[in-house]
Amino acid sequence: MKQETALIPYLTKRYLRFDKSQPFISIAAILAFAGVAIGVMVLIVAMAIMNGFDKDFERKLFTMNYPLTLYPKVSQGISEELLKELESSFPHLLFSPYLRTQAISKSGDAMEGAVVFGVDFEREKQINEVIAEALKESEISGRFDILVGSELRNEFFLARDSKLMLIFTQLEPTGLSLSPTMKRFDVKGFFRSGLTAYDKGYIFASLEAIRAIKKKEEGYYDGIHVFAKEPMKEIDSIRAKLPLEAGIVGWWQQNGNFFAALQLEKRALFIVLMLIILIASLNIISSLLMTVMNRRREIALLLTLGATQSEIKRTFFRLGNTIGLSGIALGVLLAGIALWVLSTFPIISLPADVYGSSKLPLELSWIDFGMILLGSTLIVLLSSYYPAYQATKIDPLSVLRNE
Repeated sequence: MKQETALIPYLTKRYLRFDKSQPFISIAAILAFAGVAIGVMVLIVAMAIMNGFDKDFERKLFTMNYPLTLYPKVSQGISEELLKELESSFPHLLFSPYLRTQAISKSGDAMEGAVVFGVDFEREKQINEVIAEALKESEISGRFDILVGSELRNEFFLARDSKLMLIFTQLEPTGLSLSPTMKRFDVKGFFRSGLTAYDKGYIFASLEAIRAIKKKEEGYYDGIHVFAKEPMKEIDSIRAKLPLEAGIVGWWQQNGNFFAALQLEKRALFIVLMLIILIASLNIISSLLMTVMNRRREIALLLTLGATQSEIKRTFFRLGNTIGLSGIALGVLLAGIALWVLSTFPIISLPADVYGSSKLPLELSWIDFGMILLGSTLIVLLSSYYPAYQATKIDPLSVLRNE
């Protein structure tokens, strides 16, 4: 056993040396090593960038969509009594009731569609960090004070304390016809979620103002936003407490198709980039096969001198693994350097008005990192096995007689 363990490392080191008589074999091994390293580096960096964009978008979407939302199944709405009952049953959760309506925001000749939420700003800022940040620089005290998004501010050239006309879908009788409800609001602050659709289309007003415009009965709401640290666990317990006239939905259910598409895109990217490592592994196969063919006489002599087929097989298997696994290690090191450089220096600058931040988002999950290492390792192991197996098929008598 000692002779076996000593022979395998000796032959591995010998075959790894640059062969001046057959430089193409060594060059193929170097290309295999470099190809695996580059493939692993590209795969890790690409997955980190894609994860970063996904998580960043998910955080923004999560903030403006809320973890859980209660909605009415009847036209009257969700009652104040149900809100108080839920607050009593789930003291660790945060609740913010709201009224919702649609409107057209108008400034001069410019108009934009808007979704207007009537909220209790004290409750809302506890569950919505975007609103909480906006209220640090704003004071909502009047009945018809509003918060608008940064994109709407830029489009309408709004300033703090400026007026904004909202034309609501509620109709009022005026003589012989019906006219939409119009109201001029005072702009008291601006919020920025990082998503253009929300920053242009969402407007937050007081509950009292929207209740008066919708002529909503006192004590009823269009829904309740719920903040929970673990919404997927809390949703079932809340649903059990709800009466038949109310339902609950999670943010992941509201955007299920979108996140399913993101996951499919991520898997497709992983498979495509893994093909780079697969192509690089072909160089491992060709390099080992050329080494086997070039060392046929040496292998035959070793077999006649007492070396076993298992030792020959393990030698070439280790040789391929040394090339491939060292390439993987170098790829991980290069990826770490690349991610550090991208996160430290502004090499890639993003348009902040589109992405909400000029910094490239990077986030590599341990699951993705483990899958990359597992997949690339399996490819290297499988690529090393076939040439190693072929090395054991050499017939010593035939080789020594002919060569």
